[in-house]
Amino acid sequence: MAVDLNHTIVPSRDKRASAEFLGEILGLEVGKDWGPFTPLETSNGVTLDYMESDGFQPIHYCFIVTEQEFDEIFERIRERDLRYWADPGHTKPGEINHLFGGRGVYFDDPNGHNMEVITAPYA
Repeated sequence: MAVDLNHTIVPSRDKRASAEFLGEILGLEVGKDWGPFTPLETSNGVTLDYMESDGFQPIHYCFIVTEQEFDEIFERIRERDLRYWADPGHTKPGEINHLFGGRGVYFDDPNGHNMEVITAPYA
């Protein structure tokens, strides 16, 4: 039996603005609101369903992309003057990592969620 992730709920202060922020950075199109959710679907069919919420703890989300997509995403991060780090603890500012033969970068979304983009899966 195959088990795949279908969707996850992403708490946010402003669901539309949050989904649009990540959609613009990753180059993904934000879907139409569905009930209390604003969906952002990845290329493998997993949906991040943004929902407005109060008092949540930031969560970590990681996206695997091609080398070319990484270049495009990283350029959008820099164009927007977003702070970025090479590590999840944010101790290496202004750097990317080169783990497992790939590249990776961390940045925060407007809600403080720790977003990661990598080109090679971690072993």
